[in-house]
Amino acid sequence: MRVCFVSRRFFPAISGMSIYAINLLRQLVARDHAVTMISQYRGDDFGRGVYGGGPPPEVPGVKVIGLEQGGEQEANEGGAANFERDISAIVARIAEEHAAAPFDILHAQYGYPTGWAAMIAGQWLGLPVVVSIQGGDGHWVGSCCETHRLAMVRVLDHANAVLIGGQSFAREVHDRLGTAMERFTFVPGAVDTGRFTPGTQGADDTVRILYHGRVDRRKGVLDFITACARLEGNWRATISGIGPDLDAAGALVAGRRLGERIAFTGYADYADVPQIYRGHHVFASPTYAEGFSNTILEAMASGLAIVSCHAVGVSDCLRDGENGLLVEPGDIAAQAKALQHLIDDRGARQWLADAALAECRATYSWDVVGGMIADTYRALSGEGPPQPFDTVLPHDPDCRFRAEPHLL
Repeated sequence: MRVCFVSRRFFPAISGMSIYAINLLRQLVARDHAVTMISQYRGDDFGRGVYGGGPPPEVPGVKVIGLEQGGEQEANEGGAANFERDISAIVARIAEEHAAAPFDILHAQYGYPTGWAAMIAGQWLGLPVVVSIQGGDGHWVGSCCETHRLAMVRVLDHANAVLIGGQSFAREVHDRLGTAMERFTFVPGAVDTGRFTPGTQGADDTVRILYHGRVDRRKGVLDFITACARLEGNWRATISGIGPDLDAAGALVAGRRLGERIAFTGYADYADVPQIYRGHHVFASPTYAEGFSNTILEAMASGLAIVSCHAVGVSDCLRDGENGLLVEPGDIAAQAKALQHLIDDRGARQWLADAALAECRATYSWDVVGGMIADTYRALSGEGPPQPFDTVLPHDPDCRFRAEPHLL
């Protein structure tokens, strides 16, 4: 099949979803699909500083097309993000590529703006549309304004297939946006279990704790630093990645006088990430909500003991006391207690790490997940476009993401 994959704001420095896109494309090429990726990206200094930004990388066997988010970048001058401009650019490029070499199916990552753009293009060109619902789609897109609420509802109700990572996230989307549960096709996150493997622990008794991902308070990074201030014993921590709260995190570390304990390592190339995991014993992900956490899967595959939260998107792959330790989001004391337990008890660290590794290899490998997505494409082969829907949305200028589109 000829597949057009539409990706949302490519930032390979830290985004699990960007890595997910690359691995999925590799799986599709290996299954003899002809794939074009049309990917948004931030090209401005601010966008690069917050998320890495820049055009998407080449992927062997894939035609990769980068579209700079000029509409979003209009907010840089104190204006409002013009999402509609970027959506029009996506639709036009899909149509241009389809005219040159017709697609069989469109697959968008994120419901808005990329899913909305793919839906418009699919209706226009007569193509079936698959939309993967990701974290922000459920947690805040649609709660921001009527424009984006209606866009998400129409995508969820009319796409030919709606892929989602797990039951907890599907229930959140159902509760917030009214989507019938039977609309969802469950496809979990995945990890390259050949690339991410356990390391060899050295003789050093220092317990090394890793936070890796977007440096964003919604991911719990500020909670993690505050919890670290309560820890005792021989431990060190690494905060790997960049994001909108990097400065705030640095200020908190300085204010808590943790500079000798916590190191910031900044941008991480994907090629270097497996070794980053292997240099640590414990992975901290005190997130408030996920779609499906790819960094947790990477930590599981790397043989780390994990402390995370009873949060949407986490409870689908981690169970407290079985393959990780879970606390309530925002509970600093409980998080510190869980981390301290793993610092003090090497046996508990190893037992939890072994359990997580075994489950990851059995359930979340790309061979399994890539096959599930390819099966979805086959099921839609020859199917027509999404059911008719109104492509006109009301314009709500007060949407909070028009002022801060990088948080969408």
